[in-house]
Amino acid sequence: MADKPLLLIVEDDPVFARTLQRSFERRGYGVEVAAGPAEMDVLIAAQTPTHAVVDLKLGVASGLTCVETLHAHDPATIIVVLTGYASIATAVQAIKLGATSYLAKPANTDEIERAFGMTAGDAEVPIDGRQTSIKTIEWERINEVLSETGFNISETARRLGMHRRTLARKLEKRRIN
Repeated sequence: MADKPLLLIVEDDPVFARTLQRSFERRGYGVEVAAGPAEMDVLIAAQTPTHAVVDLKLGVASGLTCVETLHAHDPATIIVVLTGYASIATAVQAIKLGATSYLAKPANTDEIERAFGMTAGDAEVPIDGRQTSIKTIEWERINEVLSETGFNISETARRLGMHRRTLARKLEKRRIN
């Protein structure tokens, strides 16, 4: 396996992890998958990945601890952080802890592989943002507050300033993974 890059995917969504795994294996990567920090520790004790894709939100764990551990294990590992909860604060922390890039979900294999190749900053990157619908922004905010409240529907509705039944109807339309 010394001739092909070894990719470690740290992702708690098994369907997304498997999709990434298959896609990168077709591109010639050796791929290992961990659902969280404990599994990741076991895998990196056995072999050192050349590349890593780490989800920022791993159930109740933070992907930032995984980034820190991976970088401490081998600073040469190219680490890309993926998140559905993109924020400037977490992006800055991920980079400070050793990530090379930070991508908002949904990110495809091409974008991730492009991020692997960008180990230096790019001053020519366009400053315009991705177009996001109001419904997507609302859904991301609902998920963020749900996560903050430990998935307490009543507290989430209170913090969002909406009726509990309204929030329940919105959640029924789009199930949480």
